[in-house]
Amino acid sequence: MPVARIVNQRDPQRDPQPGDRYEPYEQYERDEPDPYYQPRPRPRPRRRWPRRLLPRVPRWAKWTAVLVIVGLFFRRAVAWTVLAALSAGLHLFGVNLHLPHISFGWPWQAISAGTTTNVVVGPIVLQKIEGISRPALGTENFNFVFTRTVNKSVLFWPCWYSATFYAVGRASATVDLNPGPAWWKPSTGHYQLRVLKHAAAGTPGELAISMALPVPQLPQSVHDISVDNTLSQPISSSHSWTYPGIGCGTLIHPQFAQSVLYAQAQSVAFYQATHLASVTGPLVKAAENEAVTMIRDNFIQPTVNALGYTLTQFSIRWVAPTLVLPHM
Repeated sequence: MPVARIVNQRDPQRDPQPGDRYEPYEQYERDEPDPYYQPRPRPRPRRRWPRRLLPRVPRWAKWTAVLVIVGLFFRRAVAWTVLAALSAGLHLFGVNLHLPHISFGWPWQAISAGTTTNVVVGPIVLQKIEGISRPALGTENFNFVFTRTVNKSVLFWPCWYSATFYAVGRASATVDLNPGPAWWKPSTGHYQLRVLKHAAAGTPGELAISMALPVPQLPQSVHDISVDNTLSQPISSSHSWTYPGIGCGTLIHPQFAQSVLYAQAQSVAFYQATHLASVTGPLVKAAENEAVTMIRDNFIQPTVNALGYTLTQFSIRWVAPTLVLPHM
């Protein structure tokens, strides 16, 4: 415990005054502990950080920079997605606008320039095509109208009710991308690859590929057709002069069941998707475009790029499959 040292020394030049307890030249010393003394803790020295040289970047600016970098890296996929969404939105509102065609692709599908190979390219590309396991689907929306009638006339007493509905159908045409090993035999001529320019050191080669595939197949049953209930709506109705009388109003209930209307709309849509040229034409065209894009961008282009070649020419011709009759 700290000790307080009290020293009282008289000034020899000062005359003694009444009340002084000590004589001049008398010095009093004593050591006494201070019971009220408490040591105060010394404050820790504050650490001084250097001033920030650059201004603090806000979080939204950081995320914006990250998204811009990712968008530049995947710019081809982003452009394809934006155009597909824009095309779907315009088609939903019935606007037919010609948009530029951008094929889907990943950054790692770039050409491996400078890669040379002595491997025969044709069999490798054909093996990649034979590994396709799913078909190409070309989907289109089309609108139509249909009428539902209920007739419960009794002898000469007419009693009927009819309503016309607007509906939107959705159908798909299918392209078989891998008809089987027999389809790709050299004798059929369904697959041809020509090397236009061989790959050299630092320069990619050039290829031309032509294929043949079966013609797109239209929907085979009503279950391949769907009807959009959110866009379907009644547009008109008519009934006999006896409706809604006491007798006819009791026999006829014009509130048609949803399942009945959907089944009839599905049947009408299936007939139009298989017989009406204005519907079958866009279906077949959409399936052909989807098949070309799928085979070229997802299978052939990455394969030839990995082998050091560029696909300069690519075409598909459509062949009707031949029917093999059983031997009698």
